[in-house]
Amino acid sequence: MRIIHMGTPEFAVPALDALVAAGHQIVAVYTRAPKPAGRGRQLQPSPVQQRAEALGIPVHTPRSFRDPDAVAQFLALADGVDVVTVAAYGLILPPAVLAAPRLGCLNIHGSILPRWRGAAPIQRAILAGDATTGVTIMQMEAGLDTGPMLACRETPVAGKTSGDLFAELAGIGADLLVDVLALPRPAVPQPDEGVTIATRIDKAESHLDCSRPATELARMVRAFNPAPGAWADIGGERVKILAANVEPAQAAPGITLDDRLLIGTAEGALRPLLVQRPGKPVMPVKALLNGWRVPAGTAVA
Repeated sequence: MRIIHMGTPEFAVPALDALVAAGHQIVAVYTRAPKPAGRGRQLQPSPVQQRAEALGIPVHTPRSFRDPDAVAQFLALADGVDVVTVAAYGLILPPAVLAAPRLGCLNIHGSILPRWRGAAPIQRAILAGDATTGVTIMQMEAGLDTGPMLACRETPVAGKTSGDLFAELAGIGADLLVDVLALPRPAVPQPDEGVTIATRIDKAESHLDCSRPATELARMVRAFNPAPGAWADIGGERVKILAANVEPAQAAPGITLDDRLLIGTAEGALRPLLVQRPGKPVMPVKALLNGWRVPAGTAVA
């Protein structure tokens, strides 16, 4: 098939590789424009742009499809294209774009729809304590992830971080997309019941509030790893916690319960395993405490 692939983060790279490996002709790749990154604030192309350029595929980076010129350029490229594949692209596609390919636009969405429509389905599934999540291949329409479904595949959430699930679901989605293109199937409308919205993650959500149960805080640690990183103020210093376990304990929330950084919460205790002080690398708690003493009774806020 002749395909235009749209995507921006690492999540969309396996699908591009899988389409190429399956023998499809990638006419062009659309991705978000390069953004400043790093200490030097140099423009950094997206992971999808880097991969497409390595494969010799033309790349387009319109700022928005509200620009008539961007739409006209796409429509010219889409003439004779069979399908557009989309994975975490980040721009809203207008009706003219959605209708241009012969088979429409297919989206790889990181949840089992209709649960967790929206921008952050993987993190929201972890935060909610969902036992499973997965990938849906969806026929795109104007609504927010409301289109009919062509295929789904589940996976356990278990103790995975959002980073773990991003990588796993990207692979699952790539394989499932290739399967759908190889063996066309009817699209099934999404159920009317069970709709939830996965709103975008706000950095303010990443603060670990010890007045909440330890199980909730542990889910936050996993959901916000690798970014933005869950954090707490420990002894007056903001510390990111990137891995943690829950331990049974009965104590006042908001203080350390031993000299190994066990933190009291509203229910149970949180045992950090991987942490990061400001300006320092990520390290195990044991290594952190070799150079920074945090006695029992230290305030955590």
